[in-house]
Amino acid sequence: MREPKRSAGIRSPRTVTAVLLILLFVHACLLAINGWLQSPTFDEPGHLLAGLHQWHTGDFSLYRVNPPLVRLVASFPTMWVGHQEDWSGYYEYAGARPVFDMAERFIALNGWRSMLYFRMARWACIPFSLLGLWVCFAWARDLYGNASGLLASTLWCFSPLVLGQASVIVPDGHATSLGLAACYTFWRWLQRPTWNQAALTGLVLGLAELSKTTMILFYPLWPVLWFVYRWRERSEMIGTRWRDEAGMVVLSMAVGMYVVNLGYLGEGCFTPLKDFAFVSQMFSGNEDTKRTGDNRFRDSWLGEVPVPLPRNYVIGIDVQQRDFEDSFRPSYLRGQYQSRGWWYYYAYAILVKSPLGTLGLFFLTMATTLFQHGRKTRRRDEFILLTPAIFIFVVASSKSGFSHHSRYILPCVPFVFVWISTLAAHARTGPVTVAAIWKRPHLLANVGGKRCRSSMTGLLAGVLLVWAIVSSLAILPHSLSYFNELAGGPRNGAEHLLNSNIDWGQDLLFLQRWIETRQAEQAEPVYLAFYSYYNPFDMSIERV
Repeated sequence: MREPKRSAGIRSPRTVTAVLLILLFVHACLLAINGWLQSPTFDEPGHLLAGLHQWHTGDFSLYRVNPPLVRLVASFPTMWVGHQEDWSGYYEYAGARPVFDMAERFIALNGWRSMLYFRMARWACIPFSLLGLWVCFAWARDLYGNASGLLASTLWCFSPLVLGQASVIVPDGHATSLGLAACYTFWRWLQRPTWNQAALTGLVLGLAELSKTTMILFYPLWPVLWFVYRWRERSEMIGTRWRDEAGMVVLSMAVGMYVVNLGYLGEGCFTPLKDFAFVSQMFSGNEDTKRTGDNRFRDSWLGEVPVPLPRNYVIGIDVQQRDFEDSFRPSYLRGQYQSRGWWYYYAYAILVKSPLGTLGLFFLTMATTLFQHGRKTRRRDEFILLTPAIFIFVVASSKSGFSHHSRYILPCVPFVFVWISTLAAHARTGPVTVAAIWKRPHLLANVGGKRCRSSMTGLLAGVLLVWAIVSSLAILPHSLSYFNELAGGPRNGAEHLLNSNIDWGQDLLFLQRWIETRQAEQAEPVYLAFYSYYNPFDMSIERV
């Protein structure tokens, strides 16, 4: 592997390590604060209950639309404290999702004590996000140097998108960390292809697959990336080397599948394709499958092919696809409801929910990439870095059956953070200051102009970074409902997006305190209409 570039100003390994440790500590504290103060979001009770059910029974059918890794980690602490459970509400048919009714029963049985379970579950998942921060640092450092590594990890540390999702037990934020780690190990293998690195890549890939089914996109993507990456070296790639590296790619995929099956305890692995009862039109070939399901492959030769994945993993993909096809849940964007979603929904969501400072850094990176021709850019490595983000974004945008949750494209975000960190690699600081430029503006045009422009780039990047951090911290612990200043902030967020983008049930504890204060000052009844599993209020509630 080529040696990473040295960044000016950050040479001491001790300094780099100290700053990185501070970022890890601050990030953990921010997540702990968010996780402690917020009430459970709409999906969290289902994930917690499904994790407990899987620990008790070894059955992975509850909440099968998401793989089990995150909820198993989240529910592990609750296994060791006293809690009440009731599995009598379980039922099964094609496309069944009994977990929501069972979660409501779980909350009713445990009452206020359930808040302790959610706090423990959220804190148990903090290491996932710390892993994401470290991988941002490591990948940016390997590409551009130490300063870039610290810039990328800082963007991750204070990102409201990350802080919001990584502080709950819904798997999107935690899967983002594992997906980034899988792609990083794959890039490391491209740098130095060995059988051991290929096996490690497969292991991390399997863990990513066990966190969210979106990561299955890496299976068709990685072989293409490998071939494109090696194409420039094709004159040097003799037949043996092509064969060996192709074998390593196959090994990574095989190890990844093995880890997925291991995570499901081998449940239903190698079931013939014809034996599945699908509910989505894509896999059933039928618009009206109801509870019986159907299978478009049943009478073809493909039906005899054994599927090398756990049964509930495959069924979960099918149920999720059915959700994207159906229009029973209206979508909302900028004050408009419609039966289906928008192809540009996620692009709009990222523009209003990302700090303006981060967006400024993104466009500044684009500008320096396009116009600073003198910079030596590792184009192939940046291709490997950015392609997974683009691929996930395009696939997610193509699923326009409904548009509800910007969290579906969260796995794209850290790749962009690493790419933005290239600013630190060429935005040098030195004796050329703003005051010097003010006194001698011709510096921008003379021989020293490159260094001066680089200093200005560094100054602008620093201002944008501080803006992004302050904007995020200003609304803590309400990171889930973050909207940037151009969108009008969280108070005006409902003019742009709804659902998990702003109001997901996370603010009920804050609302409770506000109601108690209001009632203490004014003895007037307060009427509340909301829909959530969790009810912290000792009052009559109209459920709508």
